[in-house]
Amino acid sequence: MSRLSKQIKPDLINDPVGPVLKKMTIPMTYGMILLMAFNLVDTFFVSLLGTQPLAAISFTFPITFTVISLSIGLGIGTSAVIAKSLGKGCNDDARNVATVALIITAIIVGCLSIIGLLASDFIFSLLGAKKHLLPLIHDYMDLWFLGSIGLIGPMIGNAVLRASGDTRTPSFVMGFAGLINAILDPVFIFGFGPIPALGIQGAAIATLISWAFGLALIFYILGFKRKLIHLKLPEWEVIRTSTIKILNIGLPAAGANMLTPIAAAIMTAIAATYGESAVAGFGVGSRIESIACLVVLALSMTLPPFISQNLGANKLERVEEGFKVSIKFVLLWQVGVYLLLVASAPFIASIFAKEESVADIITLFMWILPLGYGLQGIIILTNSSFNALHKPMVALMLSIIRLFVFYVPLAYIGSELYGLLGFFIGALIGNLLMALLSYRLFTKQFDTPETLNVVSK
Repeated sequence: MSRLSKQIKPDLINDPVGPVLKKMTIPMTYGMILLMAFNLVDTFFVSLLGTQPLAAISFTFPITFTVISLSIGLGIGTSAVIAKSLGKGCNDDARNVATVALIITAIIVGCLSIIGLLASDFIFSLLGAKKHLLPLIHDYMDLWFLGSIGLIGPMIGNAVLRASGDTRTPSFVMGFAGLINAILDPVFIFGFGPIPALGIQGAAIATLISWAFGLALIFYILGFKRKLIHLKLPEWEVIRTSTIKILNIGLPAAGANMLTPIAAAIMTAIAATYGESAVAGFGVGSRIESIACLVVLALSMTLPPFISQNLGANKLERVEEGFKVSIKFVLLWQVGVYLLLVASAPFIASIFAKEESVADIITLFMWILPLGYGLQGIIILTNSSFNALHKPMVALMLSIIRLFVFYVPLAYIGSELYGLLGFFIGALIGNLLMALLSYRLFTKQFDTPETLNVVSK
């Protein structure tokens, strides 16, 4: 192994827990900052087109997140299986799983996108989109569905790299794709030279081109530079066994991830009862949330490979330590994030909203919901940790309880009692209750030696 490779890939099994998680998470955070900041450019440039285009693209978030969440879930399964194999020293098995993961994800995402394309009007009408917004939604989503196969690059390819402990390369790939998207957005949305102004459709074109570049880059890295995948179709038995391993974790994980955009769709529908301004404000707030929670999301990608490799090496005391260290850090970090968002809320709202009503809703969102982002971090890290322990059904159960017992019902009850203010406060209370339940359930796994033996099987 070269000196550079050693620097890129820390020893997840033997290095001190805190430093190794820090070494993995920092580059992943940088990459996510670039990716999410560049993706936020979509919302900013579309907001310049007016409230209706902003509302239209806000309606697309739950659907795009559903497809993306499916890919992320399959990436979670891929990462968990590969990392555990590497922890056991089975490198060839890891390469088989990586190759098969790219194939089956492309097939599944392609089928889901075709269904979405055919049922587009029904889906968005169900979400509460008015008839006059459907043409704008089609301008964006028709192209998005057709190009969604490009998701397998950043989602699965980066999961393969993270499973081996390399988080620097995925951060580079994410930043590279995000930069392309940010550069092309104004070109295609407003026109440049011979390129006509395409409006919201231009945002979709910019996204597809960035995916294409990301997909090509990740295939080059995995197939030629790192040789982490096979360049030919594996034998049928390898495909069958690897698919079973991936789907055993990946399908429940994908199901859990897809529940989030489904819940977001319901939340959007509730917001739609307050008008297009509420949908636009809630959509902008949701995008800002993804930025505010990026350290949590980065940890949710770096903690699972650490847990799975140590699970494979039967070092369960490091699993518990890694989880608790991550939780403490996230709670402290998100307090600082909340204070920053509260201070900057009026300024941020003025950037994204042309109308005062939309700005007021964005500000209200940022005063209330970010207070629970640390609690949300506990929930996210607990779910990803259960997947890393190869207990995806527990993670799925927790996701169902969080979204459909606490988060959405309490937000709905709050909206019925106190309008939009109650809507946001109800969601905050839901996160609080779920965080307490999630933390207790995970730490209970390590209460007795008998429990530890069950976890390690």
